[in-house]
Amino acid sequence: MKKILNAILLFLLVVPVATAQTDGRNKTFVVGFYNLENLFDIYDDPAKHDEEFLPDGKNQWTEVKYQKKLHNIATVIQSMAKTNGRFHTLLGVSEIENRLVLEDLVSQPEIAAANYQIVHYDGPDARGVDVALLYRPDNFKFIDSESIPFDFHSGTIEFAMEGEDRASFKTRDILMVHGLLDGEEFAVYVAHLPSRIGGKGWDLRSRGAEIIYGHAQKMMEKYPGIKVVVMGDMNDNPYDRSMVEFLHSKENPQDVGQDDFFSPFWSMLKAGYGSLAYQGVWNIYDIILVNEALLNSPDGGVKIRPVGKKGFYGVVYKKPFMITQSGQYKGTPFRTFSNGSFIGGYSDHLPTYIVLEK
Repeated sequence: MKKILNAILLFLLVVPVATAQTDGRNKTFVVGFYNLENLFDIYDDPAKHDEEFLPDGKNQWTEVKYQKKLHNIATVIQSMAKTNGRFHTLLGVSEIENRLVLEDLVSQPEIAAANYQIVHYDGPDARGVDVALLYRPDNFKFIDSESIPFDFHSGTIEFAMEGEDRASFKTRDILMVHGLLDGEEFAVYVAHLPSRIGGKGWDLRSRGAEIIYGHAQKMMEKYPGIKVVVMGDMNDNPYDRSMVEFLHSKENPQDVGQDDFFSPFWSMLKAGYGSLAYQGVWNIYDIILVNEALLNSPDGGVKIRPVGKKGFYGVVYKKPFMITQSGQYKGTPFRTFSNGSFIGGYSDHLPTYIVLEK
């Protein structure tokens, strides 16, 4: 009996209580995004190109490696919860194969106390990777959701891709989740916009941003005063055309108009922060944006707040255990694979988050 009581006490000390908490008089809510870098199960799905992530595939993706990956990701989420004194209320994720891997993730002992619920759709991406949203039902009441497909129906963008290439192009759908955060109406978008491979795709990413913006505008018309969060691996930096021209994002809070989005990570990138590194250059592709209603909510309403002593409105979460400590990639995110070999890391991206208060 004594051993059981000690185990329970240890659990309560290690894992934050998964309920809304307060800072002084205000409730606070953590909202974030994390690219999980190829969280695949070990089973063959004939409808997907998942051959590399099978026990006899290129990556020799075994049950042991899969469980290590799950444990690693859960450890990062738990670490963020310890830092913030609470688990995320909303956590968008990308590069996940299916609902099964999410169910396995949220049941990990490090984060099971959060009681995360899952919103996920199987999308058309050729590799089979999707986006999803994890949410805590004690803070967020789910109303409905939608998987928004990519299309080429733009009146402003001239696409480089034509003909058969356009017809066969497949990329991740955009997830929209509509619900109530502490009783207030929210729309949350989770995206993983098309790749930068070969230095291309600005037009595709711009179209993805245009689709998100158009849908968000309709939600704001349908639900006056609704608060909107857009998050994802945008494969662009906050100052790139897709974010500025097509998602109407602004660096400075004072410049944000009624139809604009505030971009907390723009000033952070300029200050030297990054969520991923490529050829020695840090970028922030893991972007979170908020609409004017969430930025300038009146007193008593949920609003974004600065985090930390430097006054930034966002956080790139970076701990030593998440960083490569030696070798060619020293100082960059400690990833799962390097040069084709399993090295047992976490992700090639660092998670980002914002803090809301009421």
